[in-house]
Amino acid sequence: QVQLVESGGGLVQPGDSLRLSCAASGFTFRDYAMHWYRQGPGKKRELVGVITTTGSSTIYLDPVKGRFTISRDNAKNTAYLRINSLKPEDTAMYYCYVNVYFKGVYWGQGTQVTVSS
Repeated sequence: QVQLVESGGGLVQPGDSLRLSCAASGFTFRDYAMHWYRQGPGKKRELVGVITTTGSSTIYLDPVKGRFTISRDNAKNTAYLRINSLKPEDTAMYYCYVNVYFKGVYWGQGTQVTVSS
């Protein structure tokens, strides 16, 4: 079955950096674009960015451009989200997402990022 497992979140200070991971299984990882979403307290879940199958192209939500970088390692079936210069407003649960043909859409359980001094 399709599984997405996020990790790497934690409590950090403003200005710190984090790298989140999304380990995938149960589908041919290299064939699918991978998405990262986040949901802050009291907010709707929002798309942070997308990476294409080969990693050659990425798209980001405007507010995070320049600070967020999505990458992937198809040999390890893992997608990454690096966040630099973390701000309190980046506090959220971060999720990865994939839409697998003929199987449906899948979310990981999320990893919490809390930015506080």
